[in-house]
Amino acid sequence: MNREPLTRDFRETVKARAEADPAFRAALFIEALELMFEGDLATGKSVLRDYIKATIGFEILAEKTGTPSKSLMRIHFVPELSCNAKCYKKNLYRGLMK
Repeated sequence: MNREPLTRDFRETVKARAEADPAFRAALFIEALELMFEGDLATGKSVLRDYIKATIGFEILAEKTGTPSKSLMRIHFVPELSCNAKCYKKNLYRGLMK
């Protein structure tokens, strides 16, 4: 699936809504996981990246997982690169769920 790059205004809108609405945060996270588990890794990783940017941020996730933030952004959440389910599980549970 080809996705158009999101505009800054859209990303800021998502961030603002995620900060203000816990149900929206949860829905965004669930959508990312469902996409990945259904096999659409590229879109799922993109949504998860948006979720991380709108909530915890890559710097805090890096601290919690012990993985450098640039590595998280470059390897784990760039749609063109792959990461198996085991590394997602490790990073999600260690970082996002704490």
